[in-house]
Amino acid sequence: MKSDGVVYRIGELASVANVSKRTIDYYTRLGLLKPKRTGANYRIYDQEAVADLKFIEECKKRHLPLEAIRTKLEYRKSGEISENALIQQLNLFSEQLQQLNMELKDFTPNLEKLPEEQKETLRNRLSRDSLALIQSLSSLLNKEVVWH
Repeated sequence: MKSDGVVYRIGELASVANVSKRTIDYYTRLGLLKPKRTGANYRIYDQEAVADLKFIEECKKRHLPLEAIRTKLEYRKSGEISENALIQQLNLFSEQLQQLNMELKDFTPNLEKLPEEQKETLRNRLSRDSLALIQSLSSLLNKEVVWH
């Protein structure tokens, strides 16, 4: 446990992290959370578990699969990433790009049908970063990527 000495039993952790006890049980079974045990065999979690839970929930909001979340958690804790984890991450990126490509193909014809004024309104709603990412992805998906 961390030196701050703050520990939580499962119900307390659930309350602090704003998740259910069932969610904590699930993540613990998957090895995403690693509790200590008291002499009475209660699971206790430290402040790091709160941060891990919040990180996991943020990753879930971005629709990342649990294996990708596990890899990201391991990297956060160790600062190192294995070749296998990099390959998994690359595969995840590839799947996400394929999904985005399909969505762009569905989206583009509908966008093209809109009057210019509506197109401009939609463009203005996108942040600069989002627009740049969409343009980059579109460019990548329309070109052959060469790996060096």
